[in-house]
Amino acid sequence: MRSRLNEALKTAMKEKEAARLSTLRLINAAIKDRDIALRGQGGETEVSDDDILAILGKMVKQRQESARAYEEGGRLELAEKELAEVGIIEEFLPKQLTDDEVEAAVAAAIDEVGADSIRDMGKVMGVLKGKFTGRMDFGKVGPMVKARLG
Repeated sequence: MRSRLNEALKTAMKEKEAARLSTLRLINAAIKDRDIALRGQGGETEVSDDDILAILGKMVKQRQESARAYEEGGRLELAEKELAEVGIIEEFLPKQLTDDEVEAAVAAAIDEVGADSIRDMGKVMGVLKGKFTGRMDFGKVGPMVKARLG
């Protein structure tokens, strides 16, 4: 994942794609911040690919929220910039699951852990995060799991 990002960064530099270059640098900075935080805790010195996917997912979510706020405030040019960044970041994320695939994954995870009450929600979410990090929006999945277990 890291090498893919670095190659994209080099390509953007060579082709003088300013907006893409800026977004890729933001991604690298976020990853380096996490690397530094890990070093401070001891143990691993580099984030894993799963951590990178989580960072990218968080960046997409932040930009979507910002774009929504800009649209509501009538700042369409800023909203477009945020959405362009989302498009660039999403190139590095695995394909998102469809709503039907998410439903099936939730049902399978509930069966896998034998969940029968809301107290098992953490186990179900743990299974989903282990298998689908970066491929589904856990902010939407949480209430879905809760509804099935509640």
